[in-house]
Amino acid sequence: MTKIRVTQKKSVIGQSKRQRETIKGLGLLRINHTVVLKDTPAIRGMIKSVQHLLEVRVEAGEAELFGRRHR
Repeated sequence: MTKIRVTQKKSVIGQSKRQRETIKGLGLLRINHTVVLKDTPAIRGMIKSVQHLLEVRVEAGEAELFGRRHR
């Protein structure tokens, strides 16, 4: 499965409570903190709602690199 590397690049100070909770829901704790998450529609939606605070990089898993299915 594809992974997404998400890094918080801006502070949540001054942002709405909903955006602060979304950042917390993604598992981010502070500026420059990075987490690796599964690429799901729910995670993509969360990222889209706070994309101005994040840096996102999509990483292919080992199975996708070699064209094989992974269970």
